[in-house]
Amino acid sequence: MRAVAQGPLIGVTGPAGGIPFAWWATRAALRAVGARPLRLRPGDPWRPHGLDGVVIGGGADIAVTLYDPLEVEVVPPEAARDAFEIEVIEHAIEEDVPLLGICRGAQLLNVVQGGSLLRDVRSMRRRAHNRSTVLPTRSVIVASDSELARVIDCQRCKVNSLHRQAVDRPGHGLTVVAHDLDGVPQGIEDPSGRFRIGVQWHPEYLAWQTRQRRLFAALAAAARLAGRDTETAFELR
Repeated sequence: MRAVAQGPLIGVTGPAGGIPFAWWATRAALRAVGARPLRLRPGDPWRPHGLDGVVIGGGADIAVTLYDPLEVEVVPPEAARDAFEIEVIEHAIEEDVPLLGICRGAQLLNVVQGGSLLRDVRSMRRRAHNRSTVLPTRSVIVASDSELARVIDCQRCKVNSLHRQAVDRPGHGLTVVAHDLDGVPQGIEDPSGRFRIGVQWHPEYLAWQTRQRRLFAALAAAARLAGRDTETAFELR
């Protein structure tokens, strides 16, 4: 009997509490493309060298003091989660583990790489609405020469929106490759990584669309190759 190859193991970060709608949706999207999702929360044990890829999920705002040390923040929204996910992101960058940042995850990837954030984009709205919705009602323009455009096969598409913060100054090695109609960044990528992309929207809630599902498929494909490279490295030792 021929052994069936397992899919890549992809860690999915999220909050420690609350109803895990995002986890359920991300888990379903990853399973649909042949990956094995593993839930990662602050306080959970995790084996960094056992992961083939990571998704840094959405959620509460990032502590302002992480990207603006002159600010004073008495109670950060989710300090434990910030610290936990920073550790995961730093490991992924150091080891070139494929990474997809979703909303807060894209913002935190930018902060870890030395970038800054817009604290509240609502006052910037002129051509787009401020409604928070999982439905694809916001227009996004994607740079035609970007990896993101290649992956989702779209240069102008509709996405959802559940955010208040957004990328401002891109971090080291990162390029803003998508904007909404008000010029607010909606996608970033680091071409030096095996797969390192952040999107401001929530593709896990749009995985019924082929182009959004392609984000998870591309992550899984990169993670599968990363896993094979790791296995080869262990074999050579």
